[in-house]
Amino acid sequence: MRNQRTSGWDGEITLVSQLAATASLFAFLFYFRSHNLLLYGDAVAHINIARRVIDSRTPGLLQLGTVWLPLPHLLMIPFLFSNAAWQTGIAGSIPSMCAYVLATAGIFRLVRNCCDGLLSINGRVAAWLSAVAFAANPNLLYMQTTAMTEVLYLAFFIWAVVHFDDFAGSTGGRPHSSLIKSGLCLLGACLTRYDGWFLSAAMCAVALVVVMWQKKSEARGAFVKFLLLAVAGPALWLGYNAAVYGNPLEFANGPYSARAIEEQKTALSSSLPHPGWHNLSVSFSYFLKSAEDNVVEGKLQKVWVVLLVVGAAALIFRRRYWPVLLLLLPLVFYLLSVAYGSVPVYLPEWWPFGYYNVRFGLELLPAFAAMLGVVLYLVLAVSSKRAVQIASAALMVAFAAVSYGMTWKAQPICYREAWANSRTRIAFETGLAATLVKLPHDATLLMYLGDHVGALQDAGIPLRRTINEGNHRPWRKPSDAEGLWERALADPKQYADYVIAIDDDPVAQKVQRRDLTSMIVIRTIGQAPGTIYWTHRLPGNQVR
Repeated sequence: MRNQRTSGWDGEITLVSQLAATASLFAFLFYFRSHNLLLYGDAVAHINIARRVIDSRTPGLLQLGTVWLPLPHLLMIPFLFSNAAWQTGIAGSIPSMCAYVLATAGIFRLVRNCCDGLLSINGRVAAWLSAVAFAANPNLLYMQTTAMTEVLYLAFFIWAVVHFDDFAGSTGGRPHSSLIKSGLCLLGACLTRYDGWFLSAAMCAVALVVVMWQKKSEARGAFVKFLLLAVAGPALWLGYNAAVYGNPLEFANGPYSARAIEEQKTALSSSLPHPGWHNLSVSFSYFLKSAEDNVVEGKLQKVWVVLLVVGAAALIFRRRYWPVLLLLLPLVFYLLSVAYGSVPVYLPEWWPFGYYNVRFGLELLPAFAAMLGVVLYLVLAVSSKRAVQIASAALMVAFAAVSYGMTWKAQPICYREAWANSRTRIAFETGLAATLVKLPHDATLLMYLGDHVGALQDAGIPLRRTINEGNHRPWRKPSDAEGLWERALADPKQYADYVIAIDDDPVAQKVQRRDLTSMIVIRTIGQAPGTIYWTHRLPGNQVR
């Protein structure tokens, strides 16, 4: 009977949150000063998708597109009314930083409840260790300063498990309201990353078993609400895709989906599919290795894995605390995604020796951090000697500190992934932005924004000054003959003052350039060259 559990937000959790907020701010200032908030190309894309909702020739929610889920972009929009927050990337940092604080508080509460709650000193020590191990992770500290979606998802994921644990383990109070809160967190997770869809399916199955096992009629009503919340996110997104694109699975099999991108890369390279393709054992190895790389690099990786296994085994034997094992679900999701879902993970140590989606391993960090605390709690519970207990706690803290020290020395792998994949893109966009700012401030630009929208962001050029691929009706397939984008491609002189064509992008492929004057060609190593054309449009020749 868990009489020492707590389901509230007490002073100790507030203190954890305040310390996490301090760490978040220091990390933000460190990476902000070094201009590293927008290294990830996806971070630039996320911010500008959100920006297009309010800054476009055709503004509105349809600018959210189809591939990425909408919640992260919607959360950024209030901050994107500030041009400074848009250009610097701060607008994307704020939601991630808030999520980081909430996720840390969630880990603390989950482990404290798992380890016998407020009245157990050993349990509180274990919870503090887990919270510190989670919050101090160098890769998490970097990612929470960016516009990437991983940290926001982790917050929803962790709190979904926290509230589900309250429901499954409570013998009194309001356990059914905890189940509904868990469902709300699942709704948020499902609208943040597709990982949440798998999480929702798994937790619905587990919740059904718990409700049937408890045999309480009042729990069934709560389960129905939980189920509706858990499926609402996927249902809304499928419905949006069906209504706007005429295909409910446009995000999965459309031209911009992960599947299409992977097929294109495979065709261009004439190589075998990515490691782990239709091979569960290799898929498992690559994802686990990416998770290890996100906690430490070097010989200590296997120690973290052993602690993970020992902690999980302990929770299995302590049956009433089994919901914490739900933190291991990312291992199953990415095992299947890498093998069958066109989700490659490239590691610098293993073939093909690169950086791609290494950050996905960060999703196993909550499990690593929680199991570290569980193992410490078991050690403290077994020994009655205070000296042994203090030594054990100090050893665990030293182990985490040494691990993260090694990570800082090597630089966090998520940061290295972002840096390795951004150098040529940033060099190109910097050169392009330097040229674009010299153009007349009221000029209209025809440009494809899918690859190098960062140049406009760097130059501070409002997106409404561009005609881009978002300026048409997406339900008109295969193209919208009356759309502004298509009309401008067919006759750029009537609609734009300048055309920015980057080799092989839609503008370069479709615009007739015989009547255009080439002004400058931007060339950098590793990127396709871009050409800026003058259309000779007469002043006042404005067509919308």
